[in-house]
Amino acid sequence: MPSPLPRPHADAPVRRLTRGDLVPCADLSEDRGWPRDEPRWGLLLSAGTGYGIDDPEGKGLMAACVVTSYSQGFAAVGMLLVAERYARQGIARRLMRHVIEATGTTSLSLYATEPGRPLYEELGFETVGRTERVVGHFRPSDSSSGGVSTAGAVTVRPAAAGDLHAMLRLDAEVFGADRTHILARLPAFADHLRVAEDNGELVGYAAIWPSERTHAVGPLIARDTDTAKALVTALAKATDRPLRLDIDARHGELLSLLKECGLQAGSFTTVMTYRAPELPGDWTRRFAPLTVATG
Repeated sequence: MPSPLPRPHADAPVRRLTRGDLVPCADLSEDRGWPRDEPRWGLLLSAGTGYGIDDPEGKGLMAACVVTSYSQGFAAVGMLLVAERYARQGIARRLMRHVIEATGTTSLSLYATEPGRPLYEELGFETVGRTERVVGHFRPSDSSSGGVSTAGAVTVRPAAAGDLHAMLRLDAEVFGADRTHILARLPAFADHLRVAEDNGELVGYAAIWPSERTHAVGPLIARDTDTAKALVTALAKATDRPLRLDIDARHGELLSLLKECGLQAGSFTTVMTYRAPELPGDWTRRFAPLTVATG
């Protein structure tokens, strides 16, 4: 039986990316049919550590990914992309092995597409959950208007500068790690940011940010389903674009409510971890990530 052909780029050198690589990263997204999302790449490259492999033909990047590190020895891997012309040559495996080695004993998580899942399983990642994407124009089921809406005892309003401390405290409880370096950038990154209060206590927050022709909702942190829906309702009133949400599939009630409000089921992603039995934090209050690239 003939030996398999060598993969010429399987040992290609990996380098650290900087914000100067923003456009090549966006070009790589576009090459694979993803939205360019330059603001998202800017956020990731500022708050995380990017790794890339240069195209040997001088055409930008051959591959890239970003690792966003948090406290408690935990990090999220996202935006793993390989240029179409170099697909199926072992490059994604090369990049992920570099990430695993570079992160030492840090526990890793990622959101895997169906084509990517076999590679992560081969590298030792284990499935701990899944998300369902829903997309579409949201038709609110209540008649509230303006910048403030209510759902039972909960009031939803635009976030103010003074809310950041309470948001950080709630987020650390729910996420299981300190994300100050991400959330401090959220007001500038998001087009709209809302908080939910009950008798003066912050019980949830959510943001929308532009992604191609949609507004992506994330993070979506809330004490219960009704609060999550109130936050989405308030954000939907702030945009004419379709909404896009990646909802933890365990939140079936919210998914049903969103579909009743006009959103359509889309793709699924598999939540996977390495060196950890599960994601940290409280999933019951974590409805959607900031982006599947950061968790």
